[in-house]
Order: sequence, then C-alpha cells, then structure tokens
Amino acid sequence: MGAHDVAVLGVGMHPWGKWGRNFVEYGVAAANDALADAGLAWSDIEYVAGADTIRNGYPGFIAGATFSQALGWQGNRVASCYAACASGAQALNIARAQILAGFCDVALVVGADTTPKGFFAPVGGDRPDDPDWLRFRLLGATNPTYFALYARRRMELYGATRQDFAQVKVKNARHGLANPNARYRKEVTVEEVMSSPTVADPLRLLDICATSDGGAAIVLSSMEYAKRHTTNPVRIAAISTVTPTFPQTVIEMPNFSTDSSATVAPPEIGFKDAIAHAAYEEAGLGPEDLDLAEVYDLSTALELDWYENIGLCKQGEAERLIRDGDTTVGGRIPVNPSGGLASFGEAIPAQALAQVCELTWQLRGQATGRQVEGAAVGITANQGLFGHGSSVIVAR
Repeated sequence: MGAHDVAVLGVGMHPWGKWGRNFVEYGVAAANDALADAGLAWSDIEYVAGADTIRNGYPGFIAGATFSQALGWQGNRVASCYAACASGAQALNIARAQILAGFCDVALVVGADTTPKGFFAPVGGDRPDDPDWLRFRLLGATNPTYFALYARRRMELYGATRQDFAQVKVKNARHGLANPNARYRKEVTVEEVMSSPTVADPLRLLDICATSDGGAAIVLSSMEYAKRHTTNPVRIAAISTVTPTFPQTVIEMPNFSTDSSATVAPPEIGFKDAIAHAAYEEAGLGPEDLDLAEVYDLSTALELDWYENIGLCKQGEAERLIRDGDTTVGGRIPVNPSGGLASFGEAIPAQALAQVCELTWQLRGQATGRQVEGAAVGITANQGLFGHGSSVIVAR
C-alpha cells in the first residue's frame, strides 16, 4: 500500500440512456447508491467534488454546490471542475488531495450529464480564437471526423482493417450484455458493424459511440477511516492528470495543426503514452501488473490506440490483441469489460467516474456476468479536450 492511497468505500451509477430528465436527478441517484454501498449517510460526507457539465445551465457549471443542494444543504465544503471528458478523474483527484492533506476524512465525487442528440458541438457564440469553435466552423471537423482521421492513421501505419475495428465493437457489445447500467445491451456481428451506415469513412455508425444521459458517484476516504468501516477496501493507487509536453507532433483534438520540432526535439513520451505512464510511476506498477483496463473507446479504432498507449503491447501490435481475443473477458488482459462507451455512450462528466466504478466492482468480484477472474489491479484511460489527461489505477 502506498502513502498516497485512498479507499473507495462506495460506488454508484444511474443507468445510461436518453431519459430526458434533469442531469441533477442522475447525479443524486448515483450519489445515493454510492452512499448506500459505503454504508454511510449523506450527513457523514465532509466534502463534495462535482464534475461539471457545460450544457445544462448554471447548475452544471457549479456541480459541487448543485449536488450538495439537491442532497440537502449541510455545510460541507465543495469544489467544481471542468476538464471535458476527463472531468470525473479531475474531480476524483481534487477529493483525494483534500483527504491526503488531512482536510477531511470522507468525500463524495459526483458527475452527471444530459446530452443533445448527435455529436457534441461547442457551446454557442462566435469565438474565432477558440480552437474547438474553429475546427467546427472553419473545417467542419466534427468529432466523428477526427475519429475517422485517427482510424485512417492506424490503417496507414499499422495495416489495421475495418474488420479489426468491427471486432472491437463485437467484443464490447458482448461485454455490455451483462451490465445493468449499459444503454445498449445487444450483441452484434462483424457483418452488422461493417454494413451499418458510413458516418466518416472508414467508420460506420456502430463504430462510433453515442451521446447519453447518465451519472456516476464515488465515496472516497482515508485508509484509516476505511479501516473503521470495512476490511480490505479497494483503493486508488494513482491518478494521472497530465498535460502534453511541447512540441506535440501528433495531432490531437481540438487542434488541427501540430507543433514544429525544428528547434526543439519531440518529448521521449508522447501525450497519450504519458497519461498512463504517469499513473504507473505514481503507483509503482507497470502494464505487466494489470488484470484489466477500462479505456476511452470513442470509436472502435481509438480503443486499439489505447492498447498501445497504456502499454499492453508495442506500437502496431494492437490488432493482434483483438484478433487473438486477448482483450476479451477470459483473455490475457480484458479491456472494457463494462462494455465501454460502445455500450454506454458519452455522459461526459460521469464517464471517467464510471470507469472507476467498473474497476471497483471487478476488484470486489461483483461484476456478475462479465467478471474478470482474480482481478486485483486495473487501470482507466481517458482524455479530455484541451490537453486533459486522465488515468486512474485501482488496486486491492
């Protein structure tokens, strides 16, 4: 056990879907489930960290206070943070820091979202100095367009095929069948994926994740506090929230250009590789110690990138892992046993927390129907716009 470890006392989720309700309802439901799982009352919580949503009015921008009010004002301290798709991990890190600093013993982290139909777009207004606004207005480069560019890159560099991408969806759909919180619980075949409508070539509709409503919550505590309430709790061993290092020579959303390396050499570790690397360094672990992983499969092709970014294989070898069944439950290193975003869709402030929820259930042996046998160490990998890295290592 590390000096910076904190305990996961409870986890909870509101099922993903398109419910058409206020996002606060999803967060409160997830919070109450997490409190019940921890065996604690709302009055026991000393600190609340909320992951913000930018689409749901002022309450979304002040999620910590919004959820505290909805659960019932009781004077606890709060924080709110926005880091795009990495918001949940950032909020988790804020709560961990408060605990490790000795300012509180137990904290609640909540993220929830109500999403629009279709792909995500920048919030309203003209902002010609905003790269996210520019990529939509100047290039028409929506998120699926970027996902397709990444997919094309894999095909050109490593010989990935549409069948490889489709197999990722087949795997994740099979995993999601047994997940009661998943939005899509239906098996698909490679042929069904490949014959679904083209969105941005080479990606088809079933290669790309949906936008969803949902919520997730986690109760964290110091290890000392946890010992008074449970035995052998799951613990957070590391949280990475790194940013890129100049020069960035591989394009990343929302930018549509790269830095020049004419006068400054590229970093030894690129941004996406650095995300998990920092978590491994903090935990004193490596990819060889993992039993499973939850990664950010915005598209099927992107999941293959993450295999390499988190060190499951060398560059260009991810296709072999999916072809050989290594990343399926029952394989060498299961990836996205929850079903991933393929089965859930994106509920932006909640999804990094949902990954930690899944690892917690797996390490407790509570992932019925999708259990990774003997799971003791897992990693999450996630990435938010504007250079927000996100990786959490959860261990027994």
